[in-house]
Amino acid sequence: MGKNELSEFKGRVMKAKGYTVDNENPDAVKYEVAKEQGVPLKEGYNGHLTSEQAGKVGGPIGGNMVKEMVRMAQEQMKRK
Repeated sequence: MGKNELSEFKGRVMKAKGYTVDNENPDAVKYEVAKEQGVPLKEGYNGHLTSEQAGKVGGPIGGNMVKEMVRMAQEQMKRK
């Protein structure tokens, strides 16, 4: 899976979770998650963020993506 495909997958997963996703830039959903979590994420360099803050943004996104991948794998196994 390439970077563009991964971004599109991220967008589909997060849209299904109720987030507003820009189809042209699905990666931008991280700003909505950051706002929801109270994390001051901005475009560009974010070296001022703590590991905890970064995890509050990346955790929900990555966690939802992993859950969807597991669901997809389970569906494939049922078909075999």
